[in-house]
Amino acid sequence: MKHDLLTPYDEVAAKSARPLYFVPENALSESGAPQSLASLATLNGFKGSAGAVLVNDDGALCGAGEGDMAALAAAAEKLPEGDFFLKGDFEPAVATKAAMAWLLGGYRFDRYKDLAPPRARLIAPANADLDAARRSADAVALVRDLVNTPASDMGPDAIEAVARDIALAHDAAISVTTGDDLLTENFPMVHAVGRAAAIAPRLIDITYGPADAPKVTLVGKGVTFDSGGLNIKGAAGMALMKKDMGGAAHVLALGRMIMRAELKIRLRILVPAVENAISGNAFRPGDVLDSRAGMSVEIGNTDAEGRLILADAMALAREDNPALVVTLATLTGAARVALGPELPPFYCDDDDLAAALEAAARRADDPVWRMPLWPGYASMLASSVADISHISNGPFAGSITAALFLKRFAPETAPWMHFDIYAWRPKSAPGRPAGGEAQAIRALYDVIATRFAH
Repeated sequence: MKHDLLTPYDEVAAKSARPLYFVPENALSESGAPQSLASLATLNGFKGSAGAVLVNDDGALCGAGEGDMAALAAAAEKLPEGDFFLKGDFEPAVATKAAMAWLLGGYRFDRYKDLAPPRARLIAPANADLDAARRSADAVALVRDLVNTPASDMGPDAIEAVARDIALAHDAAISVTTGDDLLTENFPMVHAVGRAAAIAPRLIDITYGPADAPKVTLVGKGVTFDSGGLNIKGAAGMALMKKDMGGAAHVLALGRMIMRAELKIRLRILVPAVENAISGNAFRPGDVLDSRAGMSVEIGNTDAEGRLILADAMALAREDNPALVVTLATLTGAARVALGPELPPFYCDDDDLAAALEAAARRADDPVWRMPLWPGYASMLASSVADISHISNGPFAGSITAALFLKRFAPETAPWMHFDIYAWRPKSAPGRPAGGEAQAIRALYDVIATRFAH
């Protein structure tokens, strides 16, 4: 993320910069824009729709639509080279959102292709928390970079390399269990899902913070490519499966936010990283797998592999008596059918914690939707040959039954939250290009900082 797109407030610099007016829909007359800009707006049919931008020597207009500060990213994307200063008085939280939106407008995924960099620079509002804005924008950028990178360059070993870089940068401890050592260390389902791939499966374990602080554990699904295994996907279903490690990307980005802010928690990040590939030793439909938790698990479909690797990591997490466990995973197509790509469902049995998360999501403009852990559907996971089946015996409630499966491995004495994310944006919006996308981690950061950090 290019931090030089945003500079701290400086009164002298602000006076010499061109003013930037953030204009809600049909509110140009109330914006205070000079006559030359107002006339330009009239000539060009500018109404203040989200992402519309106009500029002349006297300043610039950025359409706010219904007032979403994220639309300011369009100005960062479209304005010409030069310094701009956002006109108006803003509450600190709004000013910080403006700074973050500007930074996100500068995001480019340019690993494989040269893309025109943004040229305009914003002199931040005086009361913006630039450290917070940069932490959030960098977290979003990290998720996007990791998810956008194809599996040829983002296998389990590359996920490990990113995790090691983050741990090293923040003096965090890291250990990695790889290959057949997963069997020795009792992670049989991580091993079973990943053993058919050329790059060995692994369990990445990062710890950070004071040992006596509240323990918060983040678990992220790290399937770096999902062929479907022996229940192989069709071409359309496989096209976006480089993003199936989106949960891993999210927990690494959220963990880095927490470490950069030096929150007083005992943070643990667990990433089971595998490729769900096909070879002679691939796990099969009908197999019964051992699990770290001691339950036997019947395999109904090898294309529902993410919950298996999460379950072993969650069993490890609960052994540490955490205060909170959070799982993030690109887990089910059923979640997309229910809520679409932009609204990730979450599951939580703790009503107070769920309400706090929903409030944080509204504050951060980081939408989520609570779904029920409906106990009546638990019977769908019954197996005649094992303790539990890992998929339901019918086509209904796929996201709920996946969450109910995971709940069997969650802590019994501490809250658990599960997010069934998409981690992808099908179409572009200001500051939110099509491709990999971060979901729910800014809201989660807020909840962890306010409810668990000492």
